[in-house]
Amino acid sequence: MKFSRRTVMGLVLATLVTSMAHAQVWPGKPIRLVVPFPAGGGTDIIGRELTQKITEASKWTFIVDNKPGSGGNIGIDNIAKSPADGYNLVLGQTSNLAINPSLYAKLPYDPVKDLTPISMVASAPLALVVSVNSPFQTLADLVTAAKARPEKINFATSGNGTVAHLATELFKKEAGIKLTHIPYKGAAQGLNDVIGGQVEVYVSSIPTLIGHIKNGKLRALAVTSLKRVDDLPQVPTIAESGYKGFEAVTWFGVLGPANLPKEITARLNVEINKALRTPELKKKLGDQGADVAGSTPEQFGKLVRDDMVRWGAVVRESGAKID
Repeated sequence: MKFSRRTVMGLVLATLVTSMAHAQVWPGKPIRLVVPFPAGGGTDIIGRELTQKITEASKWTFIVDNKPGSGGNIGIDNIAKSPADGYNLVLGQTSNLAINPSLYAKLPYDPVKDLTPISMVASAPLALVVSVNSPFQTLADLVTAAKARPEKINFATSGNGTVAHLATELFKKEAGIKLTHIPYKGAAQGLNDVIGGQVEVYVSSIPTLIGHIKNGKLRALAVTSLKRVDDLPQVPTIAESGYKGFEAVTWFGVLGPANLPKEITARLNVEINKALRTPELKKKLGDQGADVAGSTPEQFGKLVRDDMVRWGAVVRESGAKID
């Protein structure tokens, strides 16, 4: 069947009008934000604070959907395979977007091909913490004990191949020590064990730990940023503790499925960045040890690609692998 030029142009115009109309009425129902880690962890806290602030300004409705497991892969893959209609988003982070592609032998999604970057949200250093009853008062105490008892001191993280895990592997190499890794299924789940003394050292993002540091249940030995954290000014950096130039932070950002309409991507980006500029959200994330870090979709996409290369090299050097 042949169509006239006028008919073809009419069909194209009708498609464009339909697409624009869809973007104008969107969102017409609640938007689901998948958090690929358990409730209570750093990623979950940031996701809930962000969606609350967007809701206040735009009156949009969000549903935070925690889908933990497999180092965040389950939650990311859920969105990679969801309809690209603007109602399915995910709050990804360094581990499941930049590290897991090199860590897992078979990853069910491609962070570049299967997702649409929308905006970076925040970045946060990690902290090495111990129970308030631990004999380790400083990072130097930990290093001394580890050298005296190779592989006898354990450290826990939210999972194999996470930023916390690989950052600690980098520190072990720098310090010339051997520690035994205990991976948990999420950042929040190891807290009770380290507070109770069953785990000697715990490494996680500051948003997960800061409340327990401030209430005196945990002692922070060091943070992994180049400069001290404003809300924990008494805690030294690893870099200033004798390991010059050491830095490892985790970042968080919102993504949708591949081929998310540009109009919806742009609207989401505007609302996310508007929320991040508010003093209230800056303070709330700052109180959690995180720095707001908005971006364009293009900037966030470049960060994902660049860090896939950077952390991929660390994964290969460390020998970490998950089948």
